[in-house]
Amino acid sequence: MRRFTLFMLIVVALAATYSRAKDETIDELKTRFQNAHVDERPQLGIRIAFAQLHNADTLYREGKVEEATAAVGDIVSYSEKATDAATQTKKRLKNVEIDVRKIADKLRDIKRTLAFEDQPPVEQAVRRLEDLRTALLKEMFADDKKKVKK
Repeated sequence: MRRFTLFMLIVVALAATYSRAKDETIDELKTRFQNAHVDERPQLGIRIAFAQLHNADTLYREGKVEEATAAVGDIVSYSEKATDAATQTKKRLKNVEIDVRKIADKLRDIKRTLAFEDQPPVEQAVRRLEDLRTALLKEMFADDKKKVKK
């Protein structure tokens, strides 16, 4: 009986911790990002980018174009920061590349729903994200070629 009680306490504690981590606001995540060790920055940057992607989608649907455009700027900014951190540490390159691709795909979907005059910032963001993906792919495969030559 004691083992079961202990097990249940651990499960509840883990659930509470996970729930709290998911409920962080974007501002809290940005603060954490600034104070985070470089190894944690790729994950945090991508979390912020995904959160802002959700916000941008919601804001565009509500007709709040200026706020949505600011969110798109954050998506690009934190994707760049995540890419830089992943490149610097040589860790999570593949994960960041996959996530940046998913974000770019979703932004393309959002762009198709917008009025013509609202599309350019989203198109520029997609192009920048594709540039980041290309840089990440080059970084991932450049290491293999350097190791073979040695």
